[in-house]
Amino acid sequence: MAEYDIAVIGGDKRTACMIPFFMERGHRVIGYKVCHKNDMDIEADGYADSLKQAVEAAPVIVGGIPIEKKGIVNLKELSRHIRKYHKIFGGIIPEAFRQECSERGIACYDFMKDENVAVFNAIATAEGAVLEALLHKQTNIHHSRSLVLGYGRCGKVLSGKLKGLSAYVTVCSNNAQELAMAEAFGMEVLGLKDLGEEIAGFEYIYNTIPAVILDEEMLKKIRKDALIIDIASGRGGLDYKEAEARQIKALHCLGLPGKYAGEISAKCLSEYVLSKCLQRVV
Repeated sequence: MAEYDIAVIGGDKRTACMIPFFMERGHRVIGYKVCHKNDMDIEADGYADSLKQAVEAAPVIVGGIPIEKKGIVNLKELSRHIRKYHKIFGGIIPEAFRQECSERGIACYDFMKDENVAVFNAIATAEGAVLEALLHKQTNIHHSRSLVLGYGRCGKVLSGKLKGLSAYVTVCSNNAQELAMAEAFGMEVLGLKDLGEEIAGFEYIYNTIPAVILDEEMLKKIRKDALIIDIASGRGGLDYKEAEARQIKALHCLGLPGKYAGEISAKCLSEYVLSKCLQRVV
């Protein structure tokens, strides 16, 4: 019998804040390299000294978003220790790892594949992006010319939040349906192919596209006092070295839900985990 019900590994404040949520519902929790040990007044039932110890101590493994983080959680190492009885939870789980789990008969759940969780995450990300903009530029969002690159989940929510703050919002995409939808919600729209001709007019630029859209040529056209808030996953959507060389303020803002909405995000994620487990694990 396992010593604990749930192992919480790595992650950010969202992951840490799941610990008391699980414990309040009677689950025994062991933590491994969770940020609360230094930053937050949260205590688990126990702490592991290694990933192996954490995994072997509990049948349910809950990681962060993304699940893999350099120096904390390595998926190759995790793969060596998990067994068929495990249930794995985390965000932005590589397809190769998910496929391996499927072939081994191990349940593996990606938070971001669940539409309800993904939309909730988009809301927290959008609100965090607005806060980052307010913190790093000494102007109002009200009546600002704001550009949103991409109109997926985050782009849609972010555009709506900005419009609610009375910004003049333009949505840029290479998808005709996305542009039609943005226009239907009262946004100005711009095709990606025409971005270079218009980008100089924006003081706030929010990127949600996980590809380098703002390359060297595009950055040459951006006004010097513009603020770029990049919330795209991975390496982001711009050439950061070029932006620095041109003294353009560009922020790669990853993990905003964990930074600004840890507790409420943790509640959403924890409820998802428990809904998949169905009953108390022993």
